[in-house]
Amino acid sequence: MKKLMILAAFAAVSAGQPASAQTTSANPSVAVAHRDLDLRTEAGAKTLDRRIWRAVVTVCGTAPDYDIEGKNEVRECRRDTRRVASAQADLAIAGATRDQNIQVSSIRK
Repeated sequence: MKKLMILAAFAAVSAGQPASAQTTSANPSVAVAHRDLDLRTEAGAKTLDRRIWRAVVTVCGTAPDYDIEGKNEVRECRRDTRRVASAQADLAIAGATRDQNIQVSSIRK
């Protein structure tokens, strides 16, 4: 009986919340195209790096100069976002520079 009362109280409180409090915010994202780049060259890799940086700035946004906490949050967002995006770029560059086929062999005799 106690469980039912707790659940009923929780449902009543949840129903009273405004709709904006119940929505979930999605993380912003930007797709960085690189098919037009030759990632085997230094120029292509640098161009990809610049595109990634512009996308990082876009998704992390900015904070006004008077908002020290906001500035720190933006700085952390940019650092972490760039780290993840750079790892993906490294994989794309590594895949572009390897001309070797992958040898797949069956383990059955």
